[in-house]
Amino acid sequence: MKFHEMEIKQVEKALETDFSSGLTQEEVEKRIKQYGLNELEEGEKQSALLLFFSQFKDFMVLVLLAATLISGLLGEYIDAIAIIAIVIINGFLGFFQEHRAEKSLQALKELSAPQVTVLREGQWMKIPSKEIVLGDIMKFASGDRIGADVRIIESKSLEIEESALTGESVPVAKHTDRLTIPNPGIGDMENTAFMGTMVTRGSGVGIVIATGMKTAMGQIAGLLQSAQSQETPLQRRLEQLGKILITVALLLTVLVVVVGVLNGHDIYTMFLAGVSLAVAAIPEGLPAIVTVALSLGVQKMIKQNAIVRKLPAVETLGCASVICSDKTGTMTQNKMTVTHLWSGGQTWTVDGVGYEPRGDFYRNNQKVQLSDEKALQQMLIFGMLCNHSELKRKDDEYFLDGDPTEGALLVSAMKAGFHRPKLLEDFTILNEFPFDSARKMMSMHVKDKHGRHFIVTKGAPDVILGLSESILWDGQTRLLNMETKTKVQNAIDHLASQALRTIAIAYKPISANTIILSEKEAESKLTFIGIQGMIDPPRPEVQDAVRECKEAGIKTVMITGDHVITAKAIAAQLGILSKNSKVLDGKTLSQMTVKDLEDVVEDVSVFARVSPEHKLKIVKALQNKGHIVAMTGDGVNDAPAIKAADIGVAMGITGTDVAKEASSLVLLDDNFATIKAAIKEGRNIYENIRKFVRYLLASNVGEILVMLFAMILSLPLPLVPIQILWVNLVTDGLPAMALGLDRPEENVMKRGPRSPNEGVFSRGLGWKVISRGFLIGLVTLLAFMHIYHNDPSQLQYAQTVAFATLVMAQLIHVFDCRSEKSVLSRNPFGNQYLVWAVISSLLMVLVVIYYPPLQPIFHTLPIAAKDWLLIIGLSSIPTFLLAGSFLLRKTK
Repeated sequence: MKFHEMEIKQVEKALETDFSSGLTQEEVEKRIKQYGLNELEEGEKQSALLLFFSQFKDFMVLVLLAATLISGLLGEYIDAIAIIAIVIINGFLGFFQEHRAEKSLQALKELSAPQVTVLREGQWMKIPSKEIVLGDIMKFASGDRIGADVRIIESKSLEIEESALTGESVPVAKHTDRLTIPNPGIGDMENTAFMGTMVTRGSGVGIVIATGMKTAMGQIAGLLQSAQSQETPLQRRLEQLGKILITVALLLTVLVVVVGVLNGHDIYTMFLAGVSLAVAAIPEGLPAIVTVALSLGVQKMIKQNAIVRKLPAVETLGCASVICSDKTGTMTQNKMTVTHLWSGGQTWTVDGVGYEPRGDFYRNNQKVQLSDEKALQQMLIFGMLCNHSELKRKDDEYFLDGDPTEGALLVSAMKAGFHRPKLLEDFTILNEFPFDSARKMMSMHVKDKHGRHFIVTKGAPDVILGLSESILWDGQTRLLNMETKTKVQNAIDHLASQALRTIAIAYKPISANTIILSEKEAESKLTFIGIQGMIDPPRPEVQDAVRECKEAGIKTVMITGDHVITAKAIAAQLGILSKNSKVLDGKTLSQMTVKDLEDVVEDVSVFARVSPEHKLKIVKALQNKGHIVAMTGDGVNDAPAIKAADIGVAMGITGTDVAKEASSLVLLDDNFATIKAAIKEGRNIYENIRKFVRYLLASNVGEILVMLFAMILSLPLPLVPIQILWVNLVTDGLPAMALGLDRPEENVMKRGPRSPNEGVFSRGLGWKVISRGFLIGLVTLLAFMHIYHNDPSQLQYAQTVAFATLVMAQLIHVFDCRSEKSVLSRNPFGNQYLVWAVISSLLMVLVVIYYPPLQPIFHTLPIAAKDWLLIIGLSSIPTFLLAGSFLLRKTK
């Protein structure tokens, strides 16, 4: 027999505890040894050392290490040291970023660690929740978070909000009776409180029946073990690029060695030339620059209230085609708010959302004077009186202490100018009949300042209507006949159809001498005043965020444990649900395989009444259809899907530790709109990565062709290996990093997400790399040949001129890389970082050429002023020749 099926005494006996005194310290220590601490298992934490070494597993980094080994074996120690330096810098960048993100999350986790009150050796004491053991007697009240799964043994108007587990924002009333229904779900277990849920009203005492991974939260967390993390699109693209480059490098090395030997050169010289070509083919700075670009994106996201736990996460979100978002607390405020009121055939609306006590009342779209609306005033006053919630304020922000439904009634009355402390000067509460789930109502016996006595009641409209014999209508009390009852029922149904939770308010005048002994006596022959309709409202900024995502070709899908009607209404308000969209509920989902779901998943915009297993199924079906899926959420029930998605986004404030642990991105402000900013940032980062890949590879193609053509033409090497390495690591590095800081182009959020199968060289990038690289190589070779043929004895001077021409051609070309069109389509000074990077690179090259101590190392000689005219003229050709052709096409 399970604990929820047992009587309270049976639970006490089964767990060998004592309700009057609790466990002894000796027994607690024994049970901690037997069952362990009350903690959820986490993924194995890497040590700082392992985290650092994990930065060197990337394929491109392994290629660089191989280049280091070859350079060292050939005696090119400067090359080897330079490569090692860039590899280490890259490793430190990745390490510090990931380590800092983990520390930020650990700080958040420590802040949220709850304390609980338990009975030990006859004394109530506060302990950390991790020290709870099986059989502990725990007490809790409004505002407390439950520290373990408990069977409730005492309940006083106890209501618990379980949205972290079920997705339901409406609190569940709890009782102590045994359950008889077979295999109840979490939402149906009304005599059990679960780890991680929040008490919103009343108080209770329970006996701990499960801790750690045995709790309902722990069982869901266990699903994370089977949910596999996805490799990001950027990682896949760069791995492909690395394989292409190493293949090209090997082929070129073999080709040059063979051609050179056939032309009569010795094998060692040709092998050294081949390695020089291999170094030219591999952009050594690429992994470091990608890491820097992602790190800079991460820093921008921190300023926008997001912690990136995994470095490529922002880029991945930028290519997401579907965002699967939890509703409660993510798209909505998790603050019940009254929006409609009905009394005597009249309907009012009230604006303002959340707990801010400001708003105006309207009837027929016309603002009303509350002094003229007596029935409305009476309904608001009685809703505030029959209430235990309290609205508090801290740092200009309002928050609720108490039940969300009562809070909504409280705030609606405050919007009309009423305040409970002031009301209690005019009304005295004499007695109370608390809410319970069987009666579905609560009542208070009050006396006003004139000595008149009333019973004030609030509760489920259907129940209160059935107990009413009269109704307020046109300012008068009239008998409740069938025709009027039908009108009231129609009003209830109409509000419910708009996904509003409805609460009815009624009263009964009684004489001062009447003694009310029971709820049944108090709650009969009532006068029905009206209905207040409330909803957990959408966050105001979410609608715009959903619309902008739609314009960007990204579909937003709402996944919630809430009712279908509520989910549809919120989705319609946010623009998620269109005429052609479908809605699926959990019951239908349970009967579908992933394959079945794949057939319809792209047409579905709302999934309601879903379980954690359903969420995993939805994510998997979308991924199987080729989508890059982002999953947002805050509850434990979201965590498995968050981890399985291409990118998981957890809420930082309301999010559970399990959800944060599973995520790639944590939103510190719990704001769905922040995701839109992340998408924009992610898209821009990817475009910037394409820009500097284009820049670096065009430069490398130029270097390859210079060396290859020289070999074929039986010319000496136009560039020595250290010069190529200087260009790749130093001269190209700063401008490439500056491209990583480039601002997004205007249309970045007006085009659809790129295909997850899109290669790095798509959209004409491959042609741009080859064509620009060919021209850069050609002008460099022409500069070398011009100087060399004039005086073959000046080989080192000719190499210096070629070196300078290559650098200048690349520094001019970098401005062309800022746009998909041409260098003339964007303001060349629009990126100040790039301007200063180019100036810095130019100065460093001049130092290498003109500073005597560096000339022997880099095999350079001072260049005469007249030859700079040749260098500048030739190096301008690759960029401006193609820019001219762009202008001609545009003119035509």
